Amino acid sequence: MKSINHHLTDQLLMGYSAGSLPEAFNLVVATHVSLCDDCRARMHEFDAVGGVLMDEAGIEAVSDDCLAATMALIAAAPAEVKLAPAPSLSAVFPIPLQDYVGGDLDAVEWRRIGGGVSQAVLQTSDAATVRLLRIPAGVAVPDHGHRGMELTLVLQGAFRDETDRFGPGDIEVANEDMVHQPVAEAGLDCICLSATDAPLRFSGILPRMAQRVFGI
Repeated sequence: MKSINHHLTDQLLMGYSAGSLPEAFNLVVATHVSLCDDCRARMHEFDAVGGVLMDEAGIEAVSDDCLAATMALIAAAPAEVKLAPAPSLSAVFPIPLQDYVGGDLDAVEWRRIGGGVSQAVLQTSDAATVRLLRIPAGVAVPDHGHRGMELTLVLQGAFRDETDRFGPGDIEVANEDMVHQPVAEAGLDCICLSATDAPLRFSGILPRMAQRVFGI
């Protein structure tokens, strides 16, 4: 993995550490953190702060049968836990994402959404949506704005938009103020993991029509 130039915000890392993000955003954050030493270190700092706050929160009363119920759950747990195989050195997807997909890039069931672009929506809670996007090299995504937040993590290839270049491991955090048109660089197809908590706002008529069908 080359140098990562675009990172998660402190607010997102704190939300992930506190468990307050939607599942879709959690997946993108966990995947990025698995690739980025800088964000992983910052996340551990927030975890430590959260631990201190819990220690200072005081003692809460529990039911009389709490210990017995906990021991019963432990006794009912499987005797053996099968460990997942180590990831291949050639894998495109980090382990957090492989757990959702059920494998690496070759396990994805792509669905074409127009202009050569394909997507695969992953199953998460209804609070937000997360999808894999495959943008052929040299192809531009229709220009669009946002009605909420969008996190886009590059896994393979690269894209450029009005703000900067984003390569493997980079994450772009877009909000309602941003309007952009990502263009995949020549070479490899650009594979991204993207989470949104609201529909995109497309400028063109055809993308808006496709939006109704594909839920973008």
